[in-house]
Amino acid sequence: MDLSGKHALVTGGGSGIGLAIARALAAQGAQVTITGRRLDVLRAAEGAGIHAAAMDVTDEAAQIETIAAAVAARGPIQICIANAGIAEGRTLQKTDLDFWRKIMATNLDGAFVTIREAMKSMLTTDWGRVIAVSSIAGVRGLKGAGAYSASKHGVIGLIRAYSEEHMGGPITFNAICPAYVDTDIVTRNVEAIKTRAGISQDDALNMMTSQNRHGRLIVADEIARTALWLCDPASASVNGQTIEIAGGQV
Repeated sequence: MDLSGKHALVTGGGSGIGLAIARALAAQGAQVTITGRRLDVLRAAEGAGIHAAAMDVTDEAAQIETIAAAVAARGPIQICIANAGIAEGRTLQKTDLDFWRKIMATNLDGAFVTIREAMKSMLTTDWGRVIAVSSIAGVRGLKGAGAYSASKHGVIGLIRAYSEEHMGGPITFNAICPAYVDTDIVTRNVEAIKTRAGISQDDALNMMTSQNRHGRLIVADEIARTALWLCDPASASVNGQTIEIAGGQV
């Protein structure tokens, strides 16, 4: 695959899944703008074809300004990876409105603004890919994480709606729905479970890996390869889909 001349935007691109996708796209020749809240982390992730821009997806004005600046520097965005998100769980009765809004502001509102702003330049081109990183929690719901599950369901709703809006055109919209991936988010959640449940780190990790059907954590590169496949010209008929990466049936 040759993505030379293509400009890709990856939110949450400084680490984990986002960084793996950014590197995979850059390896195929794309110029990739990675965004996140921590500029030091983004700077450390920079490399050939990868350019850092600090941006908080919960700040609409910042998204508008930063994405416009990236377009001015590297041309229209033709690959939009709406990946930025937070994964925190609370049961229903422990979920107050502030917590609910925090999850929605990042995972759903943030993805919406990212896609909207990226599409402004993408629509001036003859080819484009919009890929949102959702979750298996967006497909089946996750016990003890109602706000997170609702936000990820919402992301899938956006993708399905926009694929219908642009049906028959040169742009496709798809969602990748991973189970537990070996990233810093899982590491932090393991520590939280360990503390909350009073169990060992190994037992806390096993609680998470057991939720993956094949009994192991997924590697971030597996998600990146899926994103790369969706950018292949041969995937032009894959549109409005949820690609579930969970080691088995969800």
